[in-house]
Amino acid sequence: MTTEMKRLMVLLSLFLLISAERQDLSGKMFTFPVASNTHHVVLSPEMEKIFTAVTVCLRAFSDISRAQSLFSLSLPSSDNGFLIFKPKQGVYQLYIFGEAGDFYGLQDESNVWNSMCVTWDTQTGLAQMWVNGLPSSRKGLKAGSTLIGTPKIILGQEQDNYGGGFSTDQSFVGMLTDVHMWDFVLSPDQIVYYSYGSQIQPGNVLNWNSLEFSKNGYVIIESKDTSYKAGSV
Repeated sequence: MTTEMKRLMVLLSLFLLISAERQDLSGKMFTFPVASNTHHVVLSPEMEKIFTAVTVCLRAFSDISRAQSLFSLSLPSSDNGFLIFKPKQGVYQLYIFGEAGDFYGLQDESNVWNSMCVTWDTQTGLAQMWVNGLPSSRKGLKAGSTLIGTPKIILGQEQDNYGGGFSTDQSFVGMLTDVHMWDFVLSPDQIVYYSYGSQIQPGNVLNWNSLEFSKNGYVIIESKDTSYKAGSV
């Protein structure tokens, strides 16, 4: 890398740091109105550490039937360090250090809020996907591995390199809300509580109620109420 390129990378990092903000996003959502290879949100985790377990929960609303990324965490050593990917309706994939686990037969719908949680324990390698309160079969992925290094966590795009390499045909189009991440495996009871909108312990790595993030491109923050039909509960 040339000296000029290094200088540009430093300036870009400083710009992203300055433009990041912390907000309580309770009752709000990120809206990604169009497909692109640029529009995205960068999330800043509460800590940098070695992860020996992970839980990520989020809610997604979309009418797109093609493949799209729901949560992309890259590491210096792996662009797909921890990736939640949806190739088509009812099918989800979890990538750990580039190794994929496929989860079939999960009940989701278009144009409604779908709640999902993903858990992974590094000691056993067991991973599980929960969609709308129902669990998948458990799959083994990268037993004995740990997530090490400064993570780049991105919503709206799938990273093909550390912090970039986006593709329009994998971009998310729709709305995302209630994104939380923990450094432990959330219990089944807590996942069910989350799925049905009950109060749970916020994420200790990513906390939607106190989230540091930066928006890039055409991404709108708006009230989640706009996604409900008039008169609905």
